[in-house]
Amino acid sequence: MSDRLRVGVISSVHGVHGECKVYPTTDDISRFRKLKKVYIEEPGRERILEVEHVKFFNNMAICKFREIDDPESIQKYRGCDLMIDREDAVPLDEGEYFIADLIGCRVIDEDGNDLGECAELFPTGANQVMDVRGGAKDFLMPYIRQCILKVDIEDRKIYVRMLDGLMDL
Repeated sequence: MSDRLRVGVISSVHGVHGECKVYPTTDDISRFRKLKKVYIEEPGRERILEVEHVKFFNNMAICKFREIDDPESIQKYRGCDLMIDREDAVPLDEGEYFIADLIGCRVIDEDGNDLGECAELFPTGANQVMDVRGGAKDFLMPYIRQCILKVDIEDRKIYVRMLDGLMDL
């Protein structure tokens, strides 16, 4: 398991004071209000940025970092992930998992067949979709209650029920 979790991706510069638009990768954008610091990858090193303030516009967080005061300085981070320490993450409810903990888990069907590895989870309009790769066939699977039977983070396994026709796509 990773010590850091991604909370967003810098999408663009906002204004002339070094603010940036951040696409949230968390299910609750209001969590950005509680951020004090974030980690960002610079070429060859990691940088810690102190969050000065956050506001919201549509589905984006507008972030201002204390160390950055102009649009040129934030522009170089466009497309970069914003990471936080795991201990700074909002506690999860029973049956909830961080996406970072699901990626890399083996996906096992009801008959005990290893279908591959969870390579990614991404949102769609209705639900998350799991990208399963490295088995006999790569496929996408809805991450919904009807399909996900059990998640065992300790053993790195996700047990699933295959919907009819899912592997035929």
